[in-house]
Amino acid sequence: METCPRSAIEAGATAPEKNMALMNNSITKTLTARFLDTKPKVLLELTNETETTLKSVEILTIFLKTQTSMSKGHYQAHIRFDPIKLMPPRQTAVMSHRTWIDGQPASDEQDQMTQLTIVAGKVNPYVLDISWENAEGKARFQRIPVGH
Repeated sequence: METCPRSAIEAGATAPEKNMALMNNSITKTLTARFLDTKPKVLLELTNETETTLKSVEILTIFLKTQTSMSKGHYQAHIRFDPIKLMPPRQTAVMSHRTWIDGQPASDEQDQMTQLTIVAGKVNPYVLDISWENAEGKARFQRIPVGH
């Protein structure tokens, strides 16, 4: 994830850069993500980077690109994440997930989370679309590019 030490406006950005800075309403992100390789599964860890408790943290299902294997031929996979009820300030949580292949739950060995890990220099074809409720009960959203 990229973060800027100061806003584009403070840095004397040109007009298009200023517009981009204004569209991104927050330089600091509420949540950060990292992948934990626990063999045989890769797990997703989210960190609440704020001083407030987040409620009902959810990630939308990620539909992966169609894959081909020698044994299965073409298959379609998706990953579903279990919601987190409460996420205290400055705390981390491991998101439980389940990979589904052609409508069936996958075994740990068939898990597809490795496709979401970030590889330097590669395009991030997937996005973690995350939603939560803040302390005032307002819905908030964040997108984190992932994958390779």
